[in-house]
Order: sequence, then structure tokens, then C-alpha cells
Amino acid sequence: MRYRVQLISLVISLVIMSCNDSTQELEIEVYETSAAGNKLTRVQPNTEQEPDLMLTLNTNKTYQTITGFGGAFTEASAHLLNQLSTENRNEIIKAYFSKEGSNYSLTRTHMNSCDFSVSNYSYAPVEDDVKLEHFNIDEDKDDLIPFIKEAQAASEDGFRIFASPWTAPPWMKDNKNYVGGKLLPEYNDTWALFFSKYVDAYKAEGIDIWGFTVINEPLGNGNNWESMHFTPEEMTDFVSNHLGPRLEADGKGDLVILGYDQNRADLKEWVDEMYRDEISSKYYAGTAIHWYESTYDYFPEELQYAHRKVPNKYLIQTEACVDAEVPKWKDDNWYWSKEATDWGFDWAPEDKKYLHPKYVPVYRYARDIIGCLNNWVDGWVDWNMVLDRQGGPNWFKNWCVAPVIVDPDADEVYYTPLYYTMTHFSKFIRPGAQVIDISTSKESSLMITAVQNPDGSIAVVVFNDNENKKAFQLSLNGQIVSLEIDAKAIQTINIPKSS
Repeated sequence: MRYRVQLISLVISLVIMSCNDSTQELEIEVYETSAAGNKLTRVQPNTEQEPDLMLTLNTNKTYQTITGFGGAFTEASAHLLNQLSTENRNEIIKAYFSKEGSNYSLTRTHMNSCDFSVSNYSYAPVEDDVKLEHFNIDEDKDDLIPFIKEAQAASEDGFRIFASPWTAPPWMKDNKNYVGGKLLPEYNDTWALFFSKYVDAYKAEGIDIWGFTVINEPLGNGNNWESMHFTPEEMTDFVSNHLGPRLEADGKGDLVILGYDQNRADLKEWVDEMYRDEISSKYYAGTAIHWYESTYDYFPEELQYAHRKVPNKYLIQTEACVDAEVPKWKDDNWYWSKEATDWGFDWAPEDKKYLHPKYVPVYRYARDIIGCLNNWVDGWVDWNMVLDRQGGPNWFKNWCVAPVIVDPDADEVYYTPLYYTMTHFSKFIRPGAQVIDISTSKESSLMITAVQNPDGSIAVVVFNDNENKKAFQLSLNGQIVSLEIDAKAIQTINIPKSS
């Protein structure tokens, strides 16, 4: 299968020297994705140059517990899968959800339509249906639901799924439109009931919902596609007085409610309001964030602040993609070159332009995920799993890039370098893993993160955006091994429990 990781059957045993000069064997596996052509390829860990950097792992010093990694089930992706041959459809689903593939563990979907839907729709189409007697999810039964259920069948470990509404039905809003506007106060209870009905409807289809974000992008999106605006106070009032109590009353109090769900730059204001008192802190399980404020800055200060505010709550990256671009078809070089731009390159105010330079798509994913993991983020969810050669379909013609691109007319599939980049994390860092401390002997241009999985194995991800190879040493419990990472590359170093 084309997505399958290129594995070398040889088991690699390295002879290393411990601190007391006795000889031991450390069994490790090294997988690399690089601009030179490796695609999650197992490589032999040798060095051609003298290492000048020591990376020391400390499993006794731990940080956050990982919730998972994954992508979003959208109508656009499901619609495209319906147009492919059974063979290619099954291959893509296995590529994302099987143990041999990315083994996604945390996923998102949309309630009602979103920009990556084929058209606008709502599960409550009948106006003034305050008891939601006509609520139905029929719109999802031909595409989204089959996609999710086939992913469930392909996933041996299972995965969590949370849902995000982009908007309430237009009849509940002050502007009577899918785009923009606010929820009318008289429909607060009806809108809260909507969430509960959704959980029941999906459960009837064999799909358990893990939780919700309250609304996608409450600050709006320039009135371009489905949206509904909340201030931090308005959202927290809704959660404290309506959504939380409704779910609790319906026996769904264990569902996760994530607040905010937009860019990290405004995190401080939002978490201060979200966790303003005992009641709001009871109902909010965590905070959801996006990366669109910048193509480069992952806002470590804001992430650290959010963690300090509520150390025991989730902090999950819920949406990311290379936006405002038409994907390049079967051109790996583009994904490794500094050519892509995002929405802000053309549209950001002048004083924010510096946050939106041209960037290398692979670098953006690798840099952001490692930066997030090193600053208390416990989950990282990509946007669409599958898009077409135009970067759609979607009703607003808001073209974006996905890790897997398809040509439904030719029944062809292209696994971009972004697919392999995501897999470096999702495959080797499992739910329940704990981020562990890693120290460096000196400042380095490499970005590194490390976790210990529930089974005791350790995964170390190293990102090298330099134009030349980098040699380094990795130390664990006094055992030292020499390694090398290619230029413009990502490596995952897997250390089994037995080591």
C-alpha cells in the first residue's frame, strides 16, 4: 500500500558506553521524513560527523499527559471519499486510523454545516422549534457518519471524537443568517438542548461523542462563512447557566466542554473569564486553541499562562491547516520549500504582517506541534483529512491544504509530506503518554520533544530545519547513543520499554 511506512526488517542493536564504561545494548528504532525523500523511513542511526550536542532524557521529571493527535471528519472529506474506489477509500481510512498508519487517537467533527461543507444546513431546520421535536442528523448519514464508522472499524486502539458547532440554526440568531450574528437570549436553553440531542442521535448511530467545543471561532472570521459570535463573558454565562446544567440534567455530565476555540494570541483574556469562579471551572474541562494568528509564532507565553491558570485542565489545539493555498499535486518539493503563504500574508493589518511570513508547510507543522508539546498542550488536531486538487470542496471556496489530496475523477491519491509529518507524532505518541524532561548540553537550532508512553516506551521527536545534517548524542539512564538527522528533516526515535 502506498501509505505504508517503509520499514527495514533488520533489528538494530547499538553498542553504547555507560557512565561506568561497561558495555550495554540499547535497542532503538529511528524513523525519518526529509526533503531528500525519506517518508517515515526507518533509517540506521549512524553518524558521519562528530556529535557536538548531548540530549539527556529524564523520565523522573514529567509534564502534561497526552490526550491525542488526529484530524477532523468534515463533510468535504467524506464527500470526496464517497467518490473514490472502494480500494482507495479503504486505503486512506487505514492510513489514518490503523496501527500500520497514523493511528489517529483524537478527532473533531462539525455540528451543522461549516465552511468545509458542500452547502449550508442545520439539524434543526424548522423555525421556532424550541423543543427541537424535528431535530435530525439526516444530512450526515450519507457521508460523515459512514466515514466515522469505517474509521472506527479500522482503529484497533479506538479514538476520541469531539464536535464543534460553527453556528446555531439561523432562526436562533439575531441576524437570521448562517454567517455572523449572535445567539438570541431566548434560545439559550434550546441551543443547550441541541448539544444533548446531538449526542443521543450520534449514539443511536453507534458513535460516542467525547465532548464539545462551545463554538468554533467565537471572535468571528470576517463574516465569510458559518459563525456565531461570543464574548468571553457571554460564552461563560452560556456554559455556566445553560449548557453545563443541561448536559448534567440529561446524565451527560461527563462530556468534555472546551471553551474558546480560536487563536492563541487572545488566550489570557479568555481563560481569565472561563475560569472566573467555581461554577464555570466545574463545567469547563479545558481550553481549545487554533494556530491561525501566526505562521511561525506558537505563543509560548500565552500557552504557559493558560496552564498556570488551570494546571489540571485540557489545553488542546483543535484546528490547523495550510490555509489560503491551493494544494500542489504530487510535488513533494513544494511542501519543503518556502513558498506557501497564509491568509495573513495578504490580509493581516500592517502591524501584524510580521506574524505571517512565507513559510515551509512541513516546518510549520513540525515546529508548531513540538512547540505546543513543550508548552503544556496535550492534544493536537489537524483540520480536513482529505481534500481535492483545488483544496476543497466547500461552499465558500475557502481553499486549503490537507495531508492527503485526491483526484476523484482519476481515482488517484497523493500522500503529501504533511501526512508523514503528522504521523511522526500520532503513531508514536499515544494517549496517556507523559511529556518528559529533556535537557541539552548547549543551545541548538534543533527542536526536540520527548514522551514516555503508557507501555513504558519512549518517543523522541527531533526537527532539523537547517540546510545541513546534524549529529548529536542521546542519553537515557546513563546510556549514550550517537545519532544523525538529515538536513531539512524530522526524526522519531522510538525506545522500547525493554531498553
